Parts: sequence; C-alpha cells; structure tokens
Amino acid sequence: MNTETTRTASPAGRREWIGLAVLALPTLLLSLDMSALHLAVPHLAADLRPSGTELLWIIDIYGFMIAGFLVTMGTLGDRVGRRRLLMAGGAAFGLASVMAAFATSPAMLIGARAVLGAAGATLMPSTLALISNMFRDPRQRGTAIAVWMSCFMGGMVIGPVVGGLLLSVAWWGSVFLLGVPVMVLLLVTAPKLLPEYRDEHAGRLDLASVALSLGAILPVVFALKEIAKDGVSPGMAGVLLAGTGIGVAFARRQRRLAHPMLDLALFRNRTFAAALCITLVGAITMGGVFLLISQYLQLVAGLTTAQAGIALVPQAGAVVTGSLIAPRLAKRFRPEFVLGFGMLFAAVGLVLFTRIDDGNGVGLVVLGLSIAAFGMGPQGVLGTEMVIGSVPPGRAGAASAMSETSAEFGIATGIALFGSIGTAVYRDKLPAGAPAGVRDSMTGAVNAGDPALLDAARDAFTSGLHTVAGIAAVILAVFAVGGMVALRNKPRPAAEVTGERVLTTV
Repeated sequence: MNTETTRTASPAGRREWIGLAVLALPTLLLSLDMSALHLAVPHLAADLRPSGTELLWIIDIYGFMIAGFLVTMGTLGDRVGRRRLLMAGGAAFGLASVMAAFATSPAMLIGARAVLGAAGATLMPSTLALISNMFRDPRQRGTAIAVWMSCFMGGMVIGPVVGGLLLSVAWWGSVFLLGVPVMVLLLVTAPKLLPEYRDEHAGRLDLASVALSLGAILPVVFALKEIAKDGVSPGMAGVLLAGTGIGVAFARRQRRLAHPMLDLALFRNRTFAAALCITLVGAITMGGVFLLISQYLQLVAGLTTAQAGIALVPQAGAVVTGSLIAPRLAKRFRPEFVLGFGMLFAAVGLVLFTRIDDGNGVGLVVLGLSIAAFGMGPQGVLGTEMVIGSVPPGRAGAASAMSETSAEFGIATGIALFGSIGTAVYRDKLPAGAPAGVRDSMTGAVNAGDPALLDAARDAFTSGLHTVAGIAAVILAVFAVGGMVALRNKPRPAAEVTGERVLTTV
C-alpha cells in the first residue's frame, strides 16, 4: 500500500475500462432487482400470505434502507476504502438474496429485504466514487458515467422481461437469486481489476452522526411516501417535522466536527451545489409525472400491466440514448448548455401531456415520455459528473452519496407533491355528489361499476395530469435556464485547483 500524489490527470488505460465493466455489474443488478420484484409480488403474496401492512413493508423497506444508508456508506467508503466497502456490500447483498429467495415467512422476507437495502446502499456510491477515481480525465469520466447510468436504466428495461421468464418456469424466489452470480463475479474480479482508494485524512466515522442521519432521512422518506398514498395527516406531518428537526441537529453537529461525516463546506462550491440542485429538481418533476403516467395508462387508457410495461419501454431506450450521447455533445459544446437544453427538450415532452385526450392518450404518452426521457439523459450524466468532478478525490464517496440521496429524496418528494396536486384537481373536476370511494382515487371509480361515473373520473384524472405536466414543464424550464447561468464559467474542481491528489492506493 502506498500514498500516491499526482499533479496531472492521466488518461485511463485498459485496466480501468475493464474495471468499469466490473462496476457496471452491481449497478445493473440493483435496477434489475427493483423492476423484477413487482412481477413477483402476486406470487409471493399467495405463498407467504402477508397482511396488507406486511406486503407494503416487503415492497418499501428496500428503498427506505437504501435512502437511509447512502450518506453513511458513501462516507464510510472514503474512510475504509471504496473497493473494500464495495466487496463487503456485494457479499452481504448476495447472502441476503439467498435469504430472501428461500424466505418462509413475511417477517423473514422483510428482514432480508432490509439487509438488501443496506447492502445496496454500499454499491451505488462505491461504484460511482471508484469511477471518479479511476477516470480522472473529465472527458473519459463523462463517458464512464454515461455507461454506468445506461446500465442502471438498462436493468430497469430488462428487469420485467427477465423476471417474467423466471416466474414462468420457477418460483418467486428465483428473482432474488439473480444477484448471487453477479456478486460472486464481482468478488472474484474486483481485487484484480479495481484499485483501492481511500482518503487517508478522513478521520474516524462518527457514530452519533450516523444515528442522526438515519433519524433524519428515514422519517422524511417514510412520511413523503405515506403522504403520497393517503394525503397529509397530523401524524405524518409530525413525522416529517421530526425528521426535519433531526436533520437540523445533524447539520449543526457536522459544523462542529473536525472530521465531519458530511462536509457541508462542499455546498460552498457553486458547481457542486448547482448540479445537486438540478439533480433534485429533475427527480422531483420526473418522479411525480411518472407516477401519474403509470396510473393513466392502466386506469384511464385501460391497458393491462404487460401492455403498460411495453408502452414504457421506448422511454427507457430514449434515456439510455440521451445518456450515451451526452459526453460526446459535451466535448463540442459547453456541458452546462448540453444539460440545460436537454432539460428544455424534456419540458417540451411534458407539454405534450397537456394535450392528451380520449383519442390520442397512449400515443402522446409514449411520444412525450420518450422526448422527456431523452432530454433528461444528459442531466443524469453531466449533473452527476459535475457533482463528483467538483470535489477533491478523497471526498468522492460522500459526493456520490449526496448525488444518489438527492435523487431518492427528489423522487419521493415529487410523488408526494405532484400526487397531491393531481388528486386535488381530480376531486375538483368530479361531479358533485360522487361517492367517497370514487373521490378517494381513480381505482375507486374503476371498481364502482358505473360507466357514466367512470367516464367523468377519467376526464377528471386527465385534467389532473394536464395540470401536473404543465407545472413540471415550467419548473424544468426555469431550472434549465437557471442552471446554465449558475454553471456558466464554473470554477475549476478543487482537485484541479490545487493540482494534487492525495489518496491511499493499492
């Protein structure tokens, strides 16, 4: 083990590009695992017979644990070594996958899913931080991040296909076993292909900060999800305020520590703060709109789950394409312009949703979602590259975790915010005297069995979609222009300003 100090960003070689393929494996697995599970829910519900609450926890606990542990794991990787944390997380993920596959009770499956989430939280920031360390040249790093993100989106596309094939020939637990060979391959190849990186000046991990971060993130994410499903209630408002209060306490503690778990000074970097804000806004808008689009296809357009899944495939292909061409465009034009005009292009796609009616619904959804996804591709790649490229290499893990946490919070916030707006418009547009079940949700209208009331509910839901899409388009356009201004003549990354990189490497 030795300390390496470099003053120039040397180009990556063959070892780094082969290592990128290794890093793509857990990224592909995480998204594939998330998308394949939904198909398995009816099968595992019939076998394990969970209660309604248990079934919700089986589905949601994975995302809660990922969101809660991202900051902790990203910072831990900076301290103990990113390759070491990646391998430990991969081993835990593989073991938890076996536990989930052979679960004999709802409680056992919930526990396994919780471990999967905590282990998954080590994978995303570790892989992204290693990419930032292995690819110091900004152009190569942009291409590597594009490949990384394309694998994530590719997993979302092929997940239902792979899951459907497995469920047609095997039991529900087979979808969890997908992670085992991937993690075995990662554990075998990582020591040979991935160098180790850690910040030798990071200090010890502060356990009180870990507890405060979990106490802040988990309640907020939980409250946002519950508000999105059931609306605002005094209990959930209290949970949200409690999480926010603990978050304030966490921030105050970080300011006092000599070696903080999360260095708030990073937010003084204009590039870091602006790129993180754009990531958050993109996740809020697209997360909220996607929720209503998914409901529209099945509850208003009347598509089956399989048909709705097929209708969503083009948008996944579009975002992969946008992600892959973003680095090439950034070589010819300023990256902030590529990012900003991509967001404006996405806003055009959202505007198309305001034109949906009974005769063109599915077609406009596919077209608008594909345009929006293509436009958001550069935001995902270039925004992420700006976040991790604007901090010293020793803090890449914490920066990567902040980028991922911002996206998680954005999606949860978008679902809660735009879901509430869509519901408010839906209820306002329903005929006076509509039954309570119909006013609660579009699902209630479908189950009511009244054709005239169902038509009215469909029109009301579509009006809600029009409103949400219009608001989201305006927000995207405003932040696209604001982002281009904020990132114009952005300062050079801290690592390049000092001209030094001090990392412990193997």
